[in-house]
This record gives sequence, structure tokens and C-alpha cells, in this order.
Amino acid sequence: MHDRRAFTHNDLAAFTHNDHAAFTHKPRRARYYNARNLGQFRLVPFRRRGQGRALSFRCAMASSPLVLLRNHRDFARYAAAFLPVQFGSQIEAVAIGWQVYEIARRSNSIADSAFLVGMVGLAQFVPMFALTLVAGTLADKISRKAIIMASLAVMALGAAILAWLAGHEAPNMNAIFAVAAVFGAARAFLAPSASALVPMLVPRSDMPQAIAVSTTAWMASVIVGPGVGGILVAHSVSWAYGVTAIAYLFGIGMVATIRATTKPTPNKTHPLTMVREGLVYVWTNKIVFGAISLDLVAVLLGGATALLPAFATDILNVGPVGFGILRAAPAVGGLAMVLWLSFFPIKRRAGVTMFWAVAAFGLATIVFGLSRSMPLSILALAVIGAGDMISVNIRQTLVQIVTPDHMRGRVSAVSSVFISASNELGEFESGVLSKFVGPVIAAVIGGVGTLVVTGAWAWLFPALRKADSLVTPPAE
Repeated sequence: MHDRRAFTHNDLAAFTHNDHAAFTHKPRRARYYNARNLGQFRLVPFRRRGQGRALSFRCAMASSPLVLLRNHRDFARYAAAFLPVQFGSQIEAVAIGWQVYEIARRSNSIADSAFLVGMVGLAQFVPMFALTLVAGTLADKISRKAIIMASLAVMALGAAILAWLAGHEAPNMNAIFAVAAVFGAARAFLAPSASALVPMLVPRSDMPQAIAVSTTAWMASVIVGPGVGGILVAHSVSWAYGVTAIAYLFGIGMVATIRATTKPTPNKTHPLTMVREGLVYVWTNKIVFGAISLDLVAVLLGGATALLPAFATDILNVGPVGFGILRAAPAVGGLAMVLWLSFFPIKRRAGVTMFWAVAAFGLATIVFGLSRSMPLSILALAVIGAGDMISVNIRQTLVQIVTPDHMRGRVSAVSSVFISASNELGEFESGVLSKFVGPVIAAVIGGVGTLVVTGAWAWLFPALRKADSLVTPPAE
């Protein structure tokens, strides 16, 4: 709780340098001070009784998340739609990873089984990579709401098919991979449209808080979803897929209630030209390109998600429920970091902070690979999530608001390619490496690779390393 009679150091963190200067140099000449952009806080000068012209200041919340949702009903519908969608996605990821590993272990070694789990990531990544830029261009041409609903419908159908396959005693592995590829294609269209839709539902002044609400909902689903997924899988894989399908259908229903116009301003530019413009926009912003490519390569090498079924089953011996806990651990660390950053935001030395965070990600991956203790493994995964969240925080801050609306779909698509590559392709890399050296050595090599990449990127992108304030756009 903030003291209404005092303006504390924590409150000051919400201000830009120029806003603070304007406030401190001219407090007595204005009865009210209207800050340009004070995040969640604003200062309101007022005069105390018996103190003449002496001024003190009260710090008040500009708006709570509930106020934001009440004032922007379409964004509230959007948030209500994507909370279960994200929740279902986490359950689906746990179910498909566990199912593939369990089927593979009936006739394969640990290394070969982990390799097949990694192939699920590749099956999702290939169509996602092939279609994302096209999907981003489409999101800048037609209704983003329609794209989202169509994508979720395809995903719901895929989950229903997986539930039906899981009911068989010996599910066809090729069919599971085919459905995974369909998921990847659907997400290629879902991601850029969902990301580009938010600025159409809230004014620019409320964007930071809207992003915070969306991030909090995502973190909650990532924390709760894997644990629930593990419990459902322990009971029945079919149940897990069934819950996923219901979550997607609920999301479709909520998105359908959005009343705002979700079709962007007509753009007559040729689609191939639009794709090229999106790529050029990202490439010419070297700091942004360095940030998202660092995230791509580091997580690609250090991602241990594909190895978790092997660790849960054959190394830590904790079963499907333990697997769900391991899947949720990075999100717990990420949420803890989100809360920390909300009180102590990164104000200076952003570039250096990002490199240290990625280095911590790599070190924690090494610790996880060597651990034989469930508590230590959970702690290492939590550190992985915290380091990744710092990287995401800095990258999103650099990219989000500076992108013009007519480019958002394409830039979001490019960013989605990087994020997808670092997740799905990272699972493939871990699975392939595990086939040759086993899951333990694969995790350790991935962590060492992340440390090497961190040092290389610090040398290749000096502008990113020297980036200081996240308030003022850094010079290229």
C-alpha cells in the first residue's frame, strides 16, 4: 500500500526522466499536473490545511485491472477468451509430450524416445515457419477476429481427433505427428492476429496495462495448466485432450462477442511486398534484431522441454504428475520475476541486464541436466523461467509500442517466428542431441551452448550490449 502523504522511491520508478523533471521544476505554478505517461501512477498536487502554499503530493493508482476491463469491454472479452485457450494449450503440450514418450518407450530406448518427443516440436515448427509471414500479411488485410476464430476451430478439431486416437490401445504415431503439424499451422495464423488485435481494443494510453493483464493471464495458465495437465494425463490422456478441445471452443465463443471493428485499415500493397517490408523493418532495427535473435538461439540451444518426459520418467522417477510440476516450474520462476519487475523495473543498463539474464538461463540449464534431486531440478527450471522472462520483458519493451498499426501484423509475425523457433525447434534440437548422447549430456551441452552464444552476441551486437534506458529508444 502506498502512503498517500508521501511520494516514495518505488513510485518514482513509474516515471520517465522528462516527466519527473517537469514535476520537480514546476510544482508550484500549476494547480494540477497532467503527466504525459506515468504508467500506473499519477501525481496530484494538493494543499494541506494550515500550510499556505506548501504542496504535498498523493500517489494514486491511475486505474486497476478491473477498471481497465470494465472500461474496455471488448478487451475483457478478449482476455476471457484467451485465458482458457492458453490454459488448454498447456494441457495439450503436456498430453502430447507424455503420450509420445510413453508410446515410444514401449519399443525404444530412453534416447530414441526423447528424440521422438523432439520430433513433435519439429512437426509443429515446419508449418508454423512456412506460414507465419503469410499469416501476418493476412492479419494486416482482413478481420483479425475472423482469423482467430478460424484458427481456434482448427485447433479444437485437432484436440478432438487426438482424444479419439488416445482411446485406442495402440495409437498411430504418424497420426499424432500429423495433428501436431495442423496445430503448428493454426498457431501460425493465431499468433500474429491475436497480438495485433489488442491495440484495436484499448487506446494507446492503456496499452502497457493491457499488456500486463495479458501477460499475467498467460503466466497463470502456464503455471496452473501443466500441473492440471499432469493430473489429467495420470487419469486419462483422452480426458486431457477433451478438456483442451472444450477450452478452445469456449475461446471461440468469447471472441465472437467482441464488437469492435477488427479489420485493419485497407492496404493495397502487394502481399509479397508487405512480407518484405515486415522483414526489412525488423532487420534494419539492429538492436531489436539482436534482442530477438539472441532469445531465439539461446532458447533453441538451452531449451529442455523435450527432455522433461525422459527426466520425469527415467531419471527423477516422478511420474506424470511430477512431469506436470516440472513443466510448470519455469512459469513459476517467470511469474516471480514479473512481480519483481513490477516493483523494480529495469531502468538502466538494459542490454547488459539482458545478457546476464540469458547467461543465468544457460547456467541453470546445466544445473538441471546434472541434477538428480526433484527440488533442485524445480529450482533450476524456475531460474530458467526467470531469466527468460527478463529477456522477454526487454525484447517486448523495445518492439511493442514503436511499431505502427499498419505493420503490427507483419512485425508480430516475424517475432512469432523467432519465438516459435526457440520453442518448437529447440525441442527438436534437444531430441536429436539426446538420441546421440542421452538426455543428461544433451541438457548440459545446451546450457554450455547458451553461454557461448551469449558471449558471441555481446560481441556481434555492441549496440544491444550498450543499450541503457528502456524509456528512451536507444540509438542504433
